[in-house]
Amino acid sequence: MYRSIFQAVWCFWCIGSAAVFGNQAVAQDRVEFLNGTELSGRILEIRKADKEFDFETRIGEQSITRTYSYAIVHAVTIKGKRFVFNEKNTPTVTKTTSENSKRIERSEKEVRQIIDNEGASDPEWLEETKLDHPKSLELDWPLKAEGPWNESKNVGQYFWGRVNPNPSRWRSGIKLLYECIHHHEGRPEVLERDYGALAEKYFVLFQDYPRAAYWLEKSNPQMSRPSGVHLAECYYRLGSKPMAMRLMQKEPLHLNAIKLLGEMGEVEKALKVTKTYAQTNAFNEAFLNAGDALRAAGRYDEAIEYYQQILDRNQARNKEYLARFRGRASDSINAIRLFDKADVTQVADGEYRDKAVGYNGDLTVRAVVADGKITSVDVIEHQEKQFYAALTDTPNQIIDNQSVRDVDGTSGATITSQAIVNATARALAQGARD
Repeated sequence: MYRSIFQAVWCFWCIGSAAVFGNQAVAQDRVEFLNGTELSGRILEIRKADKEFDFETRIGEQSITRTYSYAIVHAVTIKGKRFVFNEKNTPTVTKTTSENSKRIERSEKEVRQIIDNEGASDPEWLEETKLDHPKSLELDWPLKAEGPWNESKNVGQYFWGRVNPNPSRWRSGIKLLYECIHHHEGRPEVLERDYGALAEKYFVLFQDYPRAAYWLEKSNPQMSRPSGVHLAECYYRLGSKPMAMRLMQKEPLHLNAIKLLGEMGEVEKALKVTKTYAQTNAFNEAFLNAGDALRAAGRYDEAIEYYQQILDRNQARNKEYLARFRGRASDSINAIRLFDKADVTQVADGEYRDKAVGYNGDLTVRAVVADGKITSVDVIEHQEKQFYAALTDTPNQIIDNQSVRDVDGTSGATITSQAIVNATARALAQGARD
């Protein structure tokens, strides 16, 4: 065991350098995050000065590379050797909504230092990253888009249609937002929008909570909007539930707060927030979130009741949304009822496939069981228009847990996460032994 984080990081960097520059590729390295998520794949490059590294993992046949900060990592295993980070102050391990799920608890002072230092810094790759957006893109980027949809003209539309779904453009997209910030100096209202957009990319695409928190704090986030809930989640992921809960005292709360409160163990408060949406046009989303929160807490009968209310009310703004909400509610009810059959100890070895309703349509999962263990879970078909980390994080959680229970929703992509869980439960249930 290393006596200090410095020793761990130094040795990690030395071995990682060999992995990057050696003649043989390193397979199946492992990253354990502070939020409990784990990923298997390959460490490509380590930048000690910037305290971050690039990690490659796979979704089916596709290779995905993302950058992770040391600040959000509990431990890494590289070339068979495990290095534990963040041991300087012997963190407290606390239980979350799941008895099997653990997280690191930090003092508010420690979280503040991470945000002020790590969060305020630029990624090392930023300077070397080249801008590759269309020359026709108008960096003035008005607060309200004018004219028809044009991804070659409007910055926001360019991000939605070309950057978010394409991991190869994520870094250049981040650099583009810094360019916009520079372009808008002296324009406070526009800068707030820019800061929030940059924070969202760090939060959703990279799960870089220190930088997401830093830029969210500058963007004047409101708890009635997703940005406020994202900031609370950053505080929680970085280790301070008290900081998150202070934000959650502000009302009204956006419906995204329901899931986060449930994950933090504040299920009753989550249900209280749900009631405020019961007679609004957002009741479907709110009740789905409440069902998910109850499900994560192991309160399955109550979760089914909330999902069932969506089916019973049978209302939405149009047929497409109604089918989506009903499909997600029905899939979730079925998944809960299949939990026992989907227990890997009851499933015969084999390959199983099934689907569930995601954010934009059906999502298909392939699960493989060998020697009584879940050996792989892959999303092989989906219609999600935005490429979220859920497509890798959620399958890895299922494999690590060896269960479809107690899987945390991925930041910014909880709908996709739940669809993967639902589809996997249905797939595994096919192999249940009589």
